[in-house]
Amino acid sequence: MLGAMHSHGGPLSRLRRGHEERVLGLLRRHGPQSRAELGRQAGLSRTTLYDIVGTLVASGAVVAAAAEPGPRRRGRPVEHLTLNPAAGQAVGIDFARRAVHVAAANVAHEVIGSASRAHPPGLSWERRVELAERLVASLAGGTLRLSALGTTGAVGVGLVGPVRTAGDAPEEPLTILAGLLGKRFGAPVLLDNNTRLAALAESTWGAAAASQDVLYLRLSHGVGGGLVVNGSLHRGVDGLAGELGHITADPEGAPCECGGRGCLETIASIGPVLASYRALGGRADDVPTLLRAVENGDRAAHEVLRAAGTRTGTVLAGVVNAVGPGVIVLGGELARAGDALLVPVREALDAHVMPLARGRVTLLPAALGEAGGALGGVALALHESPLLARYPGPGGDDLSEDAT
Repeated sequence: MLGAMHSHGGPLSRLRRGHEERVLGLLRRHGPQSRAELGRQAGLSRTTLYDIVGTLVASGAVVAAAAEPGPRRRGRPVEHLTLNPAAGQAVGIDFARRAVHVAAANVAHEVIGSASRAHPPGLSWERRVELAERLVASLAGGTLRLSALGTTGAVGVGLVGPVRTAGDAPEEPLTILAGLLGKRFGAPVLLDNNTRLAALAESTWGAAAASQDVLYLRLSHGVGGGLVVNGSLHRGVDGLAGELGHITADPEGAPCECGGRGCLETIASIGPVLASYRALGGRADDVPTLLRAVENGDRAAHEVLRAAGTRTGTVLAGVVNAVGPGVIVLGGELARAGDALLVPVREALDAHVMPLARGRVTLLPAALGEAGGALGGVALALHESPLLARYPGPGGDDLSEDAT
């Protein structure tokens, strides 16, 4: 979960913030809109909408869009509003197990760039933060205005594993990391699980960009997920939501490092899938070799992926019946197998979801690849930006590194 939960005053203040976020969300998803279009889609009265838009324009978050080229029509032209690209920037960093991924975007959700660099295992946090800083500095040909982050932007950071707090204060390692990043970037730092952030990225820029309710599952060296509800991450108690890899898929299965038995991670993560393939006589020490076997029509490779896909689809069906997402996005290295994995997942979903839900849930492969976690950090930073936190006071709540 976030390193801190921010209070935004009483019910009226929270209501106004909700209206503001709704208008900003519409501009993010649909681009320039007239006030009439915004009011119709947001379901706000004309008076409320003009009040909210006036505040956003005064803050610099929203500006008038440039007039479209073409012949001018009679009468007063209708003004269209858009997010202000110059209002601020945000950076996302994904500290994966053996790599650092970074991305940046402006307030209008226009992606400035992304970069990645692998590193040896066991690299210290200081060195990893230095690597992240160099990668960020390389974005947009070195023209990214890092100095702007301190007042108008933020840094969203993805980490492997649960990101929890102890009471109101973050765990000590997270405090140290947030301090290192805050010192390097001079901006607010927000922490979350990197797989959850990938879910947020896919719902913002990726495969599920048109959906507000998204279930994301990553099949990699581990199995994890994330749930986006009404456009926002669901984190759960102590930030433990999204641990889909530790749902029991086979009660008689192998022990899991979490202490359980037969968890989905013991069946559908890279290690067990490769081991199953070798047990059937296949030769593969990594995913690219397995994928080549799939492309070549290797029967054992297809059999192993079908078994993993069936178990995965059965677990996902249970989650679908509980939370009802409109889109499921499947990511991670194993998802690159395409239909060899997606087809059995889809078949298991259809077999186990409630009849009313069949045909109502779309299964899609992830679109953002290894940049997903970093782009999710950008989305997190933009959603929690001071530009979105104007209430209860003109300056909003302070999202300082001390609060992470």
